[in-house]
Amino acid sequence: MTDLILSHITKSYGDRPVLRDFSARFPASRCTCIMGPSGCGKTTLLRLILGLEPLDGGTIQGRSFPMSAVFQENRLFEDFSALTNAALVCPRAQRQEAARHLTALGLKDSLSLPVRALSGGMKRRVAIARAVLAPGELIILDEPFTGLDQGTKAIVLDYLKAHTQGRTLLLVTHAPEERDALAHEVLTMTPLEANE
Repeated sequence: MTDLILSHITKSYGDRPVLRDFSARFPASRCTCIMGPSGCGKTTLLRLILGLEPLDGGTIQGRSFPMSAVFQENRLFEDFSALTNAALVCPRAQRQEAARHLTALGLKDSLSLPVRALSGGMKRRVAIARAVLAPGELIILDEPFTGLDQGTKAIVLDYLKAHTQGRTLLLVTHAPEERDALAHEVLTMTPLEANE
C-alpha cells in the first residue's frame, strides 16, 4: 500500500463548511491518530476517505479497496450471532478464524448468542473483530473504544497491536492513552473558526 494523500479537501453541508483546503498525508502500514475537539470534522474526514460522502473539492490519492471500518455506531445484524456477524467478512472456510478473533477479545462464551443479547461493550468488540478480519490494508477506527471499561480496553488494545501489523490504521480518539498505545503519528484537527 502507498501513503494516503489528501490534497486541498473541501467539504460543506449546506452553508456550513466543515473542511476547507485540508491536506494531510497518512503513512502506509502505520497507525495515525486523529485528534481534535468535537465538531472539527474528524468523522466527516473518515467518511470522505471511505467514499461515503462526495468531496466538494480536492483529491484523495492512495486509497486501496476494500477498506474496513469501526463506526461510532456498531452497525451489526442484531438477530445474527456474534460469530456470524464477525464471519460475514470472511470466506466460509475461515469461520474458525473469526471464532479465534472473538475468543481473543474475551467473547468465547458468547459466540452463538444473537447480538441483540450482548452488552454494548460486547457488541463493540464484535464490530472491532469484524473490521480486523475484513480484507484490505486500510482500517478506519472512529472512537472504537466507546463503552469499554479499562480492563476490556487493555485487551482490545493488545488485540489491535497483535492483529493489524503491516496495515494502515486511522484512529479517531479523544483519549491520550489510546493514542499512546497505538499511534505512530498524530494529526490534530481544529475547528474552522479557529483558523479564521
